[in-house]
Amino acid sequence: MSSEREEELGVNTRVVHAGERLSAPAGRPVAPPIYATTTFTYDTVGEMDEVFAGTREGYVYTRHGNPTVHALEEAVRALEGGAGACAYASGMAAMHAALLACELSPGSTVLASQDLYGATSSLLKNVFGPFGVKTEQADFTNTDELAARVRQLRPRVLIAETISNPLLKVCDIEACARAAREAGARLVIDNTFASPFLCRPISMGADFVMHSATKYLGGHGDATGGIIVARDARDTPALVSAMKLAGGILGVWDAHELLRGIKTLALRLERQCANAFELAERLAAHPRIARVHHPLLRAGAQRELAGRVLRSPHGGALVTVELRDATREAAFRFMDALSLCVRSTSLGDVFTGVLHPATASHRDLAPEQRHALGITEGTIRISVGVEDAGDIIRDIERSLEA
Repeated sequence: MSSEREEELGVNTRVVHAGERLSAPAGRPVAPPIYATTTFTYDTVGEMDEVFAGTREGYVYTRHGNPTVHALEEAVRALEGGAGACAYASGMAAMHAALLACELSPGSTVLASQDLYGATSSLLKNVFGPFGVKTEQADFTNTDELAARVRQLRPRVLIAETISNPLLKVCDIEACARAAREAGARLVIDNTFASPFLCRPISMGADFVMHSATKYLGGHGDATGGIIVARDARDTPALVSAMKLAGGILGVWDAHELLRGIKTLALRLERQCANAFELAERLAAHPRIARVHHPLLRAGAQRELAGRVLRSPHGGALVTVELRDATREAAFRFMDALSLCVRSTSLGDVFTGVLHPATASHRDLAPEQRHALGITEGTIRISVGVEDAGDIIRDIERSLEA
């Protein structure tokens, strides 16, 4: 706006428009800017029309896309080696979008891992179930059983986790992908517990990879988000459509925090994985612990599979323990006695967080369902942070004595 034009305007108009819509600077920022805007304008309506039509690159409305969010999408797409990616307000919004992109319809069957995250199971049952989508479960660690179930059910979708929650079983993604291809099904892998640092499921045959970016991608407990990466570019429009129409868009501030967190993903995971293995080995010999779950402590096929699926020599940054006194009271006493480790309902943060699955992640499952999965009242999941390993171990051992 010219200075002559400014003088013609009243003070109310000037306070609204002064300093707005300046030309872009000549230099490029070294960090992605935060585009805190709901809409984008153009010199002509014709240009805006072309962007709406998709014949011209650009942005018109943040529900349809935003440069800050797109930077995050591109970062995760590149890390996972996919053809396209779309970010959402949470991991559950992302999982919902992935299932929509699989074109589920009345009569479709989803074959889900029996060890699936509780909220994902509830999504399938409570959101897709009423629309005629049937969900069946199978033990995805038994590849022969899985293949037989796929041949029997001819599902539209197979869904599993790279590392299961909370018992940390590693999924044979390549075997799942072979079974899915034979049935003409789509394979959705939740890679949250592994992150692209430890595993890239698309390279193993997955069609969609989901992340709760709230966890390891962000890593600092200060941003919520989810993202889906597609192996085939033809699936990207369906993911974008789910974002635009369902409206579960990721805010630009969270996108910026998550993108910044990704910059230290490798550094954080290296230390967290090392700390987790040291803790797992130590607790395996503790008299108050009945069992320790960690991919590298398992013998036989699961140990070999962990070495094949996860980046060697790591086994992930989570440790799950079974208290010898497998009661809720004992679990609560242990968690309440912690002074360094945080009682947290999430995971993947720089600090060590401890969770009771029976009253948190798998609360909505009936007790007999939890028991069938091997989740007891004495099951404790530990998300190991980047602190000194000795400090983590001391805090947990002192609390076990309580």
